[in-house]
Amino acid sequence: MKEFKPEIKYYKSFEDDFVESVDQDYKLKENYKWIHTNPIYRFFSWVIYGIAWVSIRIAFPIAYGIKVKNRKVIKPYKKMGYFYFGNHTQMLGDVFKAPYVAKSKRVYVIAAPANLGVPVIGRILTSLGAITIPTDFEHMKDFTNAIHTRIEQKHCVSIYPEAHLWPYYTSIRPFPETSFKFVVNENAPAFCITTTYQKRKHRKKPRVTLFVDGPFWPDKTLSRKDRAKKLHDEIYETMLERSKESTYDYVIYKKSEDE
Repeated sequence: MKEFKPEIKYYKSFEDDFVESVDQDYKLKENYKWIHTNPIYRFFSWVIYGIAWVSIRIAFPIAYGIKVKNRKVIKPYKKMGYFYFGNHTQMLGDVFKAPYVAKSKRVYVIAAPANLGVPVIGRILTSLGAITIPTDFEHMKDFTNAIHTRIEQKHCVSIYPEAHLWPYYTSIRPFPETSFKFVVNENAPAFCITTTYQKRKHRKKPRVTLFVDGPFWPDKTLSRKDRAKKLHDEIYETMLERSKESTYDYVIYKKSEDE
């Protein structure tokens, strides 16, 4: 068998995009809704999500050889709303790994507007549970309210704070404290799911092992700003430690020397 050589990608900064939508500058329509109350829409949303959920249970183990470690930590919180944070290394895999881990709990994913411009699947992302980041400040209140509503309904909100998709990246990129303010606002528990990669027998693409850690709670003895920072630091350090479980490079990322 020919020896496998990983692909090498060069980056200038952690803000680089390696996967872009066909409509990267997609703008939300003025009448875009973050929360749908129409019963027909809600019914079909649950149907679409149910079909996707069943597909995930069947396809994930086959496609990724997936394993989940330490899932037990979320069990005591299954009747609460909570947040998931994860590293962003798979296009479709990252959309569906939180539902795979959460099992019966409905999961909503914070997503960039560009995802809605993806042919076919972009049209149903909202029905699947995408909470889309506003393209203007005017709708930030609607966006924040959508997150509050889903947590209040005892669902899960999944966030990828690295923002940019780097396929098969095996470490954790620096990310801002911004999204941890949502956890502080809701005073809800947060968990992290760290995606790691290991060599898979007879396949070039690696096996995926997900590590679940938490809960991480906002520290009420601190100011709101410091609560977000502490959550950020705890989750980042936990994910960084878990990323050491990656033992196989399918893609290698190198810092470009070009100015």
